Amino acid sequence: MIHLKKDHEIAAMRLAGGVASTVLREAAAFVQPGISTLEIDQYAGERISHYGGKSAFLGYRNYPCQICISVNEEVVHGLASGRCVQFGDIVSLDVGVRYDGYIGDNATTVAVGGCDPAVQRMMEVTEKSLYEGLGQALPGNKVVDISRAIQSCVEANGYSIVREFVGHGVGKKVHEEPQIANFDDGSRGSPVLKPGMTLAIEPMVNLGQRHVEVLEDDWTVVARDGLPSAHYEHTILVTDGGPEILTCPENLPSEPRES
Repeated sequence: MIHLKKDHEIAAMRLAGGVASTVLREAAAFVQPGISTLEIDQYAGERISHYGGKSAFLGYRNYPCQICISVNEEVVHGLASGRCVQFGDIVSLDVGVRYDGYIGDNATTVAVGGCDPAVQRMMEVTEKSLYEGLGQALPGNKVVDISRAIQSCVEANGYSIVREFVGHGVGKKVHEEPQIANFDDGSRGSPVLKPGMTLAIEPMVNLGQRHVEVLEDDWTVVARDGLPSAHYEHTILVTDGGPEILTCPENLPSEPRES
């Protein structure tokens, strides 16, 4: 069942999105050569607490970290550790925040002091595909319209879409219905988009082949061919006037409250 959010729920999700997006930006700015992923994770956790939120990921299905930090060929769900990022690496940061009972979920990929131009272009196309997808989040369209827009953008530029992991509804729970694939999977009965839907749209794109595998830690997903991967995400609201991005700093609460 897809839950259409009421006005008070949307107001709460704006606040959660404001905290999540602000923490994501601060964590991205914190990344520099020589810093460990554990330090990044701890910093993000401190910033979440500073704004009165809680990590939506810590403890979720026993996930052990504050945020997801994925380096280079790591696609999603990377675990914080003593590993230090180096100049030329790319780092995907996925921040989920629970605030006032609701979730804000967003992600970005950053280059550590710069990266190979081919990798930079992949990052740019991945981010562009996110906006192509959310541009289709219009009442009367279907979820698959979002999927097709992302797929078209990515594949037209010669990159591969990760198919095993998808976007999703979001609200009081991290994962709600509907699932939002980043490609047209050919299934029938794609849900119709309606005002009040809140969706986390998140393309995951590989420089090489689309195939992935999960490491022995049971969390970290990597590109099987070892080539870099990028990940971008926004939480959005479907409205009669078009999609509203909820994960934006303008929604940061003026006074933090206990979450």
